[in-house]
Amino acid sequence: MGKLIRLELFNFKSYKGHHTLLFGDSFFTSIIGPNGSGKSNSMDAISFVLGIKSSHLRSTHLRDLVYRGRVLRTSTINGDGSATTNAHANGDGTNGVEADDSQVTQRSQSERNDPKSAWVTAVYEDDAGDEQLWKRTITNQGVSEYRINNRVVTAQAYNEALEAENILIKARNFLVFQGDVEAIASQSPKDLTRLIEQISGSLEYKAEYERLREETEQAMEHQNYNLNRRRGINSEIKQYQEQKREADNYAKKADERDQAIVTHVLWKLFNFQRTMEESGAEIQRHQEELKEFRRGIEKYQKSLEDAKRDQARVGRDVEKVEKNIRLKEREMQEKENGLVPIDAQIALTASKLQTCNARFPDATRERDSHVATVDKLKKDLNVVEKAQAKWEADWQKIAKKDGRVLGEADLQEYNKIKEQVNTRTSFNQTKIDGLTRQRKTDEETSESLKSSVDSTQWQVGKLEEDITDASTRRDALKTQIKQSSADIDSKKKDFNVLTSERLRISQKQTELDEKLQEVLKALLEADDGRRQNEKAIRMKETIMSLKRIYPGVRGRVSELCKPKLKKYGDAVSTVLGRQFDAVVVDTEKTAKDCITFLRDQRAGQATFIPLDTIQVQSINTNLKGMHRGMRMAVDTIEYDNSVERAMYYACGNAVVCDDLEIAKYLCYEKGVEAKAVTLDGTVIHKGGLMTGGRGPGDQNAQRWEDSKVETLRKLKEKLMNELTALPRGNRKGAQEETLQGELTGLEQRVNYLKSEVKALDMNIASKKKELEFSKRQLKEMKPKYDEKVKSLQGLNAQIKTLQDTISEVEDDMFGDFCRRLGYANIREYEAQQGSRQQEASQKKLEFTTQKSRLENQLSFETQRLQASRERFARLENMSKAHQQQIAEFEANKQALQNDLDVLSAELDQLQEHLEDQKSRHSKRSEKVTEQRSEVKKRSSESEGTLKAVAGLEAEIQRASAGRYALLRRCKLEEINIPLTDDSASLDNLPVDELLQTDADAMDIDEDGDMSNFQIPAVQDYGIELDFDVLNDDLKENSDEKLDEELQDKIATLASELDKMAPNMRAIERLEGVEGRLKGTEKDFEDARRRAKRTKEEFQDVREKRLELFNKAFSHISEQIGPVYKDLTRSTTFPLGGQAYLDMEDSDEPYLDGIKYHAMPPLKRFRDMEHLSGGEKTMAALALLFAVHSYQPSPFFVLDEVDAALDNTNVSRIANYIREHAGPGMQFIVISLKTGLFQASQALVGIYRDQGANSSKALTLDLRKYQ
Repeated sequence: MGKLIRLELFNFKSYKGHHTLLFGDSFFTSIIGPNGSGKSNSMDAISFVLGIKSSHLRSTHLRDLVYRGRVLRTSTINGDGSATTNAHANGDGTNGVEADDSQVTQRSQSERNDPKSAWVTAVYEDDAGDEQLWKRTITNQGVSEYRINNRVVTAQAYNEALEAENILIKARNFLVFQGDVEAIASQSPKDLTRLIEQISGSLEYKAEYERLREETEQAMEHQNYNLNRRRGINSEIKQYQEQKREADNYAKKADERDQAIVTHVLWKLFNFQRTMEESGAEIQRHQEELKEFRRGIEKYQKSLEDAKRDQARVGRDVEKVEKNIRLKEREMQEKENGLVPIDAQIALTASKLQTCNARFPDATRERDSHVATVDKLKKDLNVVEKAQAKWEADWQKIAKKDGRVLGEADLQEYNKIKEQVNTRTSFNQTKIDGLTRQRKTDEETSESLKSSVDSTQWQVGKLEEDITDASTRRDALKTQIKQSSADIDSKKKDFNVLTSERLRISQKQTELDEKLQEVLKALLEADDGRRQNEKAIRMKETIMSLKRIYPGVRGRVSELCKPKLKKYGDAVSTVLGRQFDAVVVDTEKTAKDCITFLRDQRAGQATFIPLDTIQVQSINTNLKGMHRGMRMAVDTIEYDNSVERAMYYACGNAVVCDDLEIAKYLCYEKGVEAKAVTLDGTVIHKGGLMTGGRGPGDQNAQRWEDSKVETLRKLKEKLMNELTALPRGNRKGAQEETLQGELTGLEQRVNYLKSEVKALDMNIASKKKELEFSKRQLKEMKPKYDEKVKSLQGLNAQIKTLQDTISEVEDDMFGDFCRRLGYANIREYEAQQGSRQQEASQKKLEFTTQKSRLENQLSFETQRLQASRERFARLENMSKAHQQQIAEFEANKQALQNDLDVLSAELDQLQEHLEDQKSRHSKRSEKVTEQRSEVKKRSSESEGTLKAVAGLEAEIQRASAGRYALLRRCKLEEINIPLTDDSASLDNLPVDELLQTDADAMDIDEDGDMSNFQIPAVQDYGIELDFDVLNDDLKENSDEKLDEELQDKIATLASELDKMAPNMRAIERLEGVEGRLKGTEKDFEDARRRAKRTKEEFQDVREKRLELFNKAFSHISEQIGPVYKDLTRSTTFPLGGQAYLDMEDSDEPYLDGIKYHAMPPLKRFRDMEHLSGGEKTMAALALLFAVHSYQPSPFFVLDEVDAALDNTNVSRIANYIREHAGPGMQFIVISLKTGLFQASQALVGIYRDQGANSSKALTLDLRKYQ
């Protein structure tokens, strides 16, 4: 293998211009130099030229690798861009290259003419002794250009040429960066696995391995899916074959049930016919007995009719008078109701007037207070203006006084001495100027703070006064509210005693009338022509009996729930199915008792749902929200929470869909394992079976309508009974009306007072917030003001000290000048000329500030005075308006009271007339009672006969109704009963009409009218039955036990049929499923072949990846032990330590981690993280050398790998490198440790040339010194 001869750099990082790092024929070369000289940049240069990305070279972009002139603060930039160190520089130059921004000043590239391109060339000598030039350039555009032997090549060709020499860029088998040793020592088993994959080349198969593994898993999953489909279809075929046998048995059993129903119906019709014939003959016999009684009562009946007519005439007169009285009472009530709001308005307006008058004193005090404040501020402002005018006059007089005048020579001498003084005191004068400016600023700030503090203190006092006034007023209003509330409670108690009964009766009557009207309207709109068949009626009666006997019976499911919307009716009845008529009970014991009752009474069969023992499956919440057109069946019904378990049991996980397409989507595409029912009743079962069409079971959806009509009828009877039982209400009295008016007035007054209190509370709360804010501001500003005053005092003291110092200098230098001119000192002279103007300006500023503050405060108080005057004017206007309103209300009240007096007189006259009419009506009623008694006395003998006739007629009616109901049932249920040849068809029988009877049939009233009557005739619609098919035993036996036996037989057959529940389309479905099986077989074979193909491709890639990985792992595992022993061997521990690699997964090791274990000499086994820093570094270096030995590059570059080692371990590393360095293995080491680089064959020294602002290199061959 070859070796690296030299490295040429041009404008690369800290190397300005062209530099050469010469390695020569040395196989162990150390690169040394102080920190910041550019050692690591030489490492970066080797990495750069060998194709490493810039992100691994401590740079973000390639342009960052081009030389940029970094200079020290003490250097000067020359014209050519070089730097020259100044004479006062310290000259250490240790951080010339790597210095941070706090140590260097970096100028722009344009100012220094920095280069824009750079290159690095590596001169490599191969095994044949030929030199190869590998060159990588950073162009002006900031991109890389690759050359081999001065010929431009692509990056790929460049990498291939390096790989030909076993220099692997991806694996980086030729270099170890600074910090890589620590990273390898602390890496996880997964990271070590990836390192070996990079070295072995198995990482290139990773993407293809994962792709083929995913395809194999998908193919196997598809194969299993088709296999399960085939198994499911085979199971479905067996199921349909079994269903076909069940359908045949079901048809046979259905024929037996139909024949039993025909026999039962024909037997009952025969008994009805015989009952009607026998009852008709008995009625004919009683007619002869009643003829004798008719002749004796005709006279008395005529007298009774005359008395009734006279009574009716008088009654109409009474009703007419009562109607007039009601009209007058209604008119009076309207007038009286008109008085109530007037009284309330008078009371409310009087209350407002009283409140308005009560606010006058407060408004007056507030206005007077503002007037006094404004006057005081005006006086203060006038005083300030006068003081200012007086001062200005005095100042003018002083200014006119005569002062000394200097000559030209004296002025020149003054100016000359003044310049000398300024020169000597310039430093102190500068300080005084600065302190004076600061004092002026602080004085302004202090004045501002003082003004703010005074204003805030005044505002705090004002707010506290306002809060006190508002609180006093609020307490007075609360006292009024309390008194008014007590009056309201007292009057309400009296009023409730008077009105409670009348209001209760009136309210109840109104509610009952409204409910009755709604019920009657609903009954008129409803189709009241429905009739339930006999079985349903009997079952309903049975359930009612069970409810009376056993309190735990809740009712049938159809009665306990109803659809939330009408459109869900068919779907819900289909979902409930056989549970539609199931009976819900509290406990299992109640269910057993009910079953015993049904068996003993032979009342049929029923299904019971005990709430305490039923097993309710939890609802699959994942079904909710799967489609916007579906919803859980249990969510489409309304029910009481007490029967929730029963409803969940009956509905289960069934879903209701808007149409069949949604149901198919859920069941067939989404694979929902639940029964799906559409709005028209079509069902898709869990197994995929579909049921649709119309059948007898669809009548369940109408059952809710039937129960609703029955409920309305019961409600109507209940409401009428309650209306009849209500007593008639009395007219409202005058005392009640007066109390009501007073209560209204008091309540309105209380509401008004409460609103006032609420407004005051809000005002107080607002002012308290303002007060709190003002106090907080005052608390914050006061310390600031005190601090500022204290600061001013300190500034004044400093200024005085400095001025005294300057004054001493002035006195010394101006002494002769002042004595000659007769001044005590120079300041006296300057005071006469300049200080007076400054003093005048300061005084004017004080007057201006004070006037501005007073004017602002006066403006604010004037606005408040204007607002208080406007409020006072508004109060006066409100008081006048309230007084005018009270006068108008009193006039309206007097007019209404006059109208009430007139109506009251008219009502008294009508009451007297009503009493007369009632007296006449009472006499007529007594006469009617006497005549009715006479008629009843003479007709008592015929009552027994009439009762017998009525009973026989009822028997005929019941038999006729039963006959019609059975015939109607036969027509509706298509029961083929035998008819005679002359009989009309059952199609002539109407199904929506009541049973028609003869219009001339006898009607017996409560007075026992014995007018002529006939035997009731029933319309038979021309239908004649053929009873010959009925055997004689059944004709002769009319016992109820026989009826029960026939019904039990039908019920038994029906129960057996219900339990069977066959699929009548099983044959058709069986053919379709067999066709599907053929298609599924084909799909399964295709999936099996695809799975086999992908599995074989995956195995090939897996074996290649495993072979490459195991080859590298075996080599590294064999080398790691000897390498670690060589690194840790010493004279004290000649055997060295132990190290080995351990796979976590031997089948596919690249999928799991590889653990690295190292045991230093005479140390027990411990995990890598528990080793010391030096032990970790030695172990990591052993692993690096072992990895490098698998595919060794011709040279190995190490950057400060000995940083964490002590001298002993450094010596061991040096010995190991020296022993293994030679042809085929060149070591280039960057180090600062003497123990390492002194053992090398050659040294490359890197140093910093501060003058040239660049790193430079020197080479020294140590072999001639060793």
